[in-house]
Amino acid sequence: MDCDLSHARAVAVEAAEAAGDVVRARLFRHFEVHEKGDAGDVVTELDYAAEKVVVSRIQAAFPGHRVISEEMGGVDGTADAPDGGGARWTWLIDPVDGTNNVVIGLPVLAVGIALCRDGVPVVSAVHDPVSRRTWSAARGRGAWIATGDAACHPLHTPKVEGHGRRRPLLAWIQGYAVGRDDATARAMRALVADRAHRVLDLWAPLTCWTMLARGDIDGIVGYRIGEIDLHAGALIAIETGLHVRDFSGGPYDARLHGLGLGPGTGSGLEPPDEQSLLAGSAEMVAELAAMVPVARRTAAGTAGRT
Repeated sequence: MDCDLSHARAVAVEAAEAAGDVVRARLFRHFEVHEKGDAGDVVTELDYAAEKVVVSRIQAAFPGHRVISEEMGGVDGTADAPDGGGARWTWLIDPVDGTNNVVIGLPVLAVGIALCRDGVPVVSAVHDPVSRRTWSAARGRGAWIATGDAACHPLHTPKVEGHGRRRPLLAWIQGYAVGRDDATARAMRALVADRAHRVLDLWAPLTCWTMLARGDIDGIVGYRIGEIDLHAGALIAIETGLHVRDFSGGPYDARLHGLGLGPGTGSGLEPPDEQSLLAGSAEMVAELAAMVPVARRTAAGTAGRT
């Protein structure tokens, strides 16, 4: 059975905003924090509370769809549900993207939801609980923004005005698996920093994607990134007319790669190491792509001297 994407987007928006209400109400109060994995990641009771809200709403609306969430892991849909489609329909949920920020009192976070059809993201919603803004998109149909109780407005390709800057404002995103000894990461980041007016490392990828979609930043460099906090934001950027490419500057494979996620593993959805990306205008992406071989040669030279 097929899925009404307009209805799916509405459900995603409602679920993200409901989770945002839960997070915002408890954001500056005491909450429990626990370590997650060996890479310095954490999880809080806010993550679990927001996740419960989103998952329950998604499962109520689409009981036959598979759900993969950051903390809960993967849950198959009900096989005999009217919308049962096996593995065809998969929801990705990041209940609090930016948990490490929340823990230190920095309110830079988002709730992210994406629906994939046969592994391809087709619907997404990203909600900022602090500003109460919500971005959403449907593949091939466009992207929208809503603020509070205001009606949705279409998003278009942002004007590259640079806020008076002569050099671009860029965001750097890297996966938790990237270690301090990754020579390519160090070399690429150094090149990006040398070219940019400023490089943002927000620890909240979905926030970076919404900033790119509205024109607040000029580009994104994503290095060995995970999928839970990728597809919802990337789809919004693509539907505003921006470009997402791989590190060679060629077409980016936007399909969902990691499908085997166990409970509580979170970053277990990270794709292969070579899944890195560049995003922005066509000109910005081409400029960033030209840095990649330079960074790799630098990294190779560094390795040869050790």
